[in-house]
Amino acid sequence: MTADDALRAWLDWLAYERRASPRTLEAYGHAGRRWISFLERHRGGPQALADLADVAAAELRAHLAERRGGDRPLSARSLAQALAAIRGFHKYLERRHDVRSPQLTLVRGPRPKPTLPRPVAEAQAFALLAESEADADLQPWEAARDRAVLTLLYGCGLRISEALALTEADAPLADSLRVTGKGGKTRLVPVLPAVRQAVEDWRTVNPFTATGRDPLFRAKRGGPLTPRHVQATVQRLRGRLGLPASTTPHALRHSFATHLLGAGADLRSIQSLLGHAGLSTTQKYTAVDAARLLEAYATAHPRA
Repeated sequence: MTADDALRAWLDWLAYERRASPRTLEAYGHAGRRWISFLERHRGGPQALADLADVAAAELRAHLAERRGGDRPLSARSLAQALAAIRGFHKYLERRHDVRSPQLTLVRGPRPKPTLPRPVAEAQAFALLAESEADADLQPWEAARDRAVLTLLYGCGLRISEALALTEADAPLADSLRVTGKGGKTRLVPVLPAVRQAVEDWRTVNPFTATGRDPLFRAKRGGPLTPRHVQATVQRLRGRLGLPASTTPHALRHSFATHLLGAGADLRSIQSLLGHAGLSTTQKYTAVDAARLLEAYATAHPRA
């Protein structure tokens, strides 16, 4: 078995046993190929499975230094992701093929600066939805479709991929929606009447013949709607409304969580609604809510 064969086997294991997302497979596959390519250049030839044993910490550090420099240097976050992929690959080799590289544990990756979610205010979210419905540049059915998608993102806290993965079999929406998220994990999300109505308004004017297997949201030529279209739609609408560049489709998901937290929802419930694997990810929203509370205090208190 060559190193490339081992990498393909690892990616297959991630896809079929761990049910990793396509984006994760793409990122990890790219990182693994760059790592093997580096070893081949550094060691002067193709690498077999046995050659991946006892990889030196200095080799991994040299590879990370190479990726940090060059014409397209990686950010600290991307470099940390590449290191995680390489470590995951070698852990797989140790478990499945008894190929050990203990020195890899000596390498520390960069610590990316923690970033807080950047939600939009309630009034801005409502304005975005209203502007999508009144978009004069689109045909009425296209405007209804875009409003339905954005209402799902904000009203149910869905990721773009989750909203666009819905099919006609999911409609009409019930009081709750079963969503398949990252890693193939499913969760139940309550559906507000406003969300249900927006989706039904779209289905009423949908010009395409639809069966249960067809995507719920269709593009101009009848194919499935793409994430890029949703991103471009929000970019166009935020320009009209004068909203900041941080107003993205994913910001609507952040807004869903932040506004729930501000209204008194507990973290465990929000974690379940968002489909986060760990509570630490959801806890970021407490910092956002606290920051807004302090901002409101500084603005409104007479002694501030």
